[in-house]
Amino acid sequence: MSLVVMATGGTGGHIYPAVATAKELMARGHASLLLGQRGGMEERVAAEQGLEFVGVDAGKLARSGQGLADPRQLWRAALGVVQARRVLVGRQPGAVVGYGGFASLPGILAAQSLGIPTVLHEQNALLGLTQKLAVGRAKAVGTSYQEVRGLDLQKATLVGMPVRENRLERRQALQQLGLQDGPLTLLVMGGSQGSLFLNENVPGILEGLFPGGVHGGQAVQVLHQTGPRWIEQVTPSVAHLPWYHVSPFVDAVAAWSAAHLGITRAGTSTLAEAAFHGVPLIMVPLPESAENHQFHNAVSVQQAGAGCVVEQADVTGKLGQAVLECVQPGNLAAMREAARRRAQPGAAARFADLIEHHLRSPTP
Repeated sequence: MSLVVMATGGTGGHIYPAVATAKELMARGHASLLLGQRGGMEERVAAEQGLEFVGVDAGKLARSGQGLADPRQLWRAALGVVQARRVLVGRQPGAVVGYGGFASLPGILAAQSLGIPTVLHEQNALLGLTQKLAVGRAKAVGTSYQEVRGLDLQKATLVGMPVRENRLERRQALQQLGLQDGPLTLLVMGGSQGSLFLNENVPGILEGLFPGGVHGGQAVQVLHQTGPRWIEQVTPSVAHLPWYHVSPFVDAVAAWSAAHLGITRAGTSTLAEAAFHGVPLIMVPLPESAENHQFHNAVSVQQAGAGCVVEQADVTGKLGQAVLECVQPGNLAAMREAARRRAQPGAAARFADLIEHHLRSPTP
């Protein structure tokens, strides 16, 4: 059996698919570790998930003209590659797997410079910037979409989006999260780092929508993941609402297992986890996402009947009405079924199959 290195980091959308795939490979007898940015979110997640982690420097890529145009970022990126090479020479993995994002780049480029097989996972329908830098020498690319713009079809294999395929019984999830069993439960989640826009706008809208935390005679409760940067800003704004619970982080498996409806951005990882748990979504796509891919992601969910799109510019006027329409019992039940139909169970296993196909033989 081989060691497989997961080069990942930055956001949960890059990290959690790596965790799911690492655990699938470990169940098959392989060893795995996460290689990412020292001090990044990936270091914390690896510790929580019981995975080995090695941190290196990473220069941040930015689309705004800063990023690698900044000599300090160029230096950090180069230093990270050197550090990653040392790790890989010492550990001799059978493959290095890249999940996109600037934190994955040192591990992938180091592996390719050493002739170690690399496999990529592209979660969007448009090939990402860091993936473009690595795809030329990659052995294969697992994708979440049938077609990925900018990617040679001969290198692409549709595997789906790896998610942590475990659920909790709803009562257990509610207990773990400190929530009540009985109320209509809404999950507000702006990604692993939180969303300033959702943090600033959603609490007030929901407070006006559900006076006293009640709707049509039914109790309502909200679980809102703010991200660590914003928790001190959001907490005072909802302190007077006993039914509105905020946290910098939530256990995603428990949160999805408990939720009746989500209010989220529209990253592929979020949409895949919601589908696996059968949770309908009201999606507010991030307008600045590359080529507006979050909007297109969200539209596909809406067309499948599993959610509703509210563009960021329309949130004040339309989000409340969208919530009221979605929580009608008949609508909610139909949307839950549609969400379940969108799920791609087995994605981590299919991606692990692809990785195993390209593993080099262990060094004696």
